[in-house]
Amino acid sequence: MDKQGSIQGNGSERIFLFDSTLRDGEQTPGARLSHEEKIEVARQLGRLGVDIIEAGFPVSSPGEKQAVQEIARQVKGPAICALARAVPGDIDEAWEAIKDAENPRLHVFLGASDIHMQHKHKADPKILLDQAVSAVKYARQFTTNIEYSPEDATRAREEYLYELIEAVIKAGATTINIPDTVGYAVPEEFGAMIRRLKEKIPGMDKTILSVHCHNDLGMAVTNSLEAIKNGARQVECNINGIGERAGNAALEEIAVALRIRQNYFSYHTNLNFQEIYRTSRLVSKLTGIAVPSNKAVVGLNAFAHSSGIHQDGVLKNKETYEIIDAGLIGGTAAQMCLTARSGRHAVLDQLNKLGFFLDDQQLEVIYNHFVNLADKKKEIYPEDLEALVLDHLSATEPLYKLDYLQTVSGSKSIPAAVIRLIKEDGNKIEEMAVGSGPIDAAYNAINKITGMPITLEKYAINAVTHGRDALGEVQVNMAYQDRTITGRGTSTDIIEASVKAYLNGLNKLLKINGSDLISNHEQTKLATS
Repeated sequence: MDKQGSIQGNGSERIFLFDSTLRDGEQTPGARLSHEEKIEVARQLGRLGVDIIEAGFPVSSPGEKQAVQEIARQVKGPAICALARAVPGDIDEAWEAIKDAENPRLHVFLGASDIHMQHKHKADPKILLDQAVSAVKYARQFTTNIEYSPEDATRAREEYLYELIEAVIKAGATTINIPDTVGYAVPEEFGAMIRRLKEKIPGMDKTILSVHCHNDLGMAVTNSLEAIKNGARQVECNINGIGERAGNAALEEIAVALRIRQNYFSYHTNLNFQEIYRTSRLVSKLTGIAVPSNKAVVGLNAFAHSSGIHQDGVLKNKETYEIIDAGLIGGTAAQMCLTARSGRHAVLDQLNKLGFFLDDQQLEVIYNHFVNLADKKKEIYPEDLEALVLDHLSATEPLYKLDYLQTVSGSKSIPAAVIRLIKEDGNKIEEMAVGSGPIDAAYNAINKITGMPITLEKYAINAVTHGRDALGEVQVNMAYQDRTITGRGTSTDIIEASVKAYLNGLNKLLKINGSDLISNHEQTKLATS
């Protein structure tokens, strides 16, 4: 075992981990990441040691393409993959986005089940087979690293899959991925299907067979492990199992299962296990999708024991009730605390240990935030510092900044709030509103300022560390027209943290949609301010 905690072979076969958190994972409702946040997640995936990062679907928007381009240029180590439908225009955009990567991969997909061909594509199976072959040949002019996915493969006719996969291998596909697109498969059936594909299709021995499992029936991880046993050597998965509908196979669960049960699974990954917990926290914070407390491997209760019998056993020997050591996944927090007396060097050192490498300008911004927080808190923990950096990532070029906040509430008073915001052109706008509580009143005041009737769909608050002076972290899901976005904010004052989170989401909405979201009402208020 190397110093990073990854098993180095010992005669076992390697399993390639294909991470789709930034593509399939970001399709989770409300989980949209900013440009800077996507790059930070990609950097962390590189530190985690995944083999392939599916950075996005470039044709979907100019912003998506730009983010994939930056990931391809900045993140070294993993192959950088872009998704494309089986049409030349998509493939052109995908290649343009990843061509500067050390190891670029094109991922082409097209429906393969009868229900997809009849109702989605409305085309004959032979026509779609020819389209798939043409797309792979077209992609081949750019790179030899081509992955092909017959979408909804687990509901497709197996004879058609044989013909299709053999044809795309001949056309140049080097990885064949079998998607369980709607989570339809069950383990024994899925494993047998993978084994037949491996055995019956000519040329399959010269390609990597991959699987992509969704969790609609709660079997994504089990199906992935069963596929590995039957010949799959690449697994597509997401951090924390996030993804559309019920999510995807959880990367950390698959990797740790292979590691802990080496006596059963004779396979290894090249993952840096020490980065699992940090990666899970980062993805959860930036997407606004909380990790369930009882989530396997990374949940808060994964190493907690309330039963007296369990506690007694663990105190005598951890192995009585724990098969995973929290230290394996980097779950033990660093003990060094910073204070108001800590200088830039100490802050920079802690940031580097957390995996953040900032330039001088960025460091100065974070250090100033640190000093302000240190005036309010006696001790600054690594988690606090991490929250400050993530706030900085989430708050680039805001249209609105908080200038003043005052709230009134009590058991016999009507909750009210006064909010003053500064717009990017320097104009200050102030409004007062009432609500069911001080936070609701503050949100109503912001809505009055912008003239945008934003709906709050979800509100969650969490203490970053412990103690009465803990930094409060608020995450909100906000909806406006056809957009849903996640906002986050931190402060030792939970009302201020709530307002920061709301403004963070508001600024994301405006950045995504542009100035067309600014109502005539708000423009009139600016003109008279």
